Amino acid sequence: MQSNLPKQYLPLNGRPLLAGTLERLCAQSRVHGVMVGIAPDDSHWAALTSVWSSFPKLRGTFLGGATRAATVLNGLRALAATASDADWVMVHDAVRPCLRAVDVDRLIAAVEGTEDGGLLALPVADTVKRADADNCVIETVSRVGLWRALTPQIFRVGELRTALENAQENGIDVTDEAMAIERMGGRPKLVHGHPDNIKITHPSDLALAELFLRQQAGAA
Repeated sequence: MQSNLPKQYLPLNGRPLLAGTLERLCAQSRVHGVMVGIAPDDSHWAALTSVWSSFPKLRGTFLGGATRAATVLNGLRALAATASDADWVMVHDAVRPCLRAVDVDRLIAAVEGTEDGGLLALPVADTVKRADADNCVIETVSRVGLWRALTPQIFRVGELRTALENAQENGIDVTDEAMAIERMGGRPKLVHGHPDNIKITHPSDLALAELFLRQQAGAA
């Protein structure tokens, strides 16, 4: 992001990017509480207490890990005091502030009555190439049946914790929660999301997020 400030704290529409993400999650009627994983050396969260206090569903923070999977597992363990294994938990990237309420509603509806959970995703629209070590094309990959994983991803608390613990014990770095569930034989449901649910990764993504948020506000 070409910034010394962690990207979740970069300004977006006059406030920290993370505030926009939390606002979207806390506005969901079926979300009972939200927790945020932060890095051990995070010196920014505590300085923004006045911002976080505006979200009554925010239940605090927990210590993040060295990987995404480790962070999520820490979060699940932090929920042990208030959530049962049968409860649903959603995992969302802090830097996806354009999440639409309708997508969350569709995701929750899609997994009700199931055990393996699901995730927002988008069918791959571009032609996909596989490259060698020199970045030369060695294969064109069929995009039939291929999807790009988004967040939130939603699973039963106990099932996800067991899946992540199993991956950790076997030294496997799962890159998202669905992958952990898949390893245990689960078949998470892919739920079509909106393409404006972008993950802020490059400096230009901030301007794009501002555009998407204006468009969403105009359509409301």
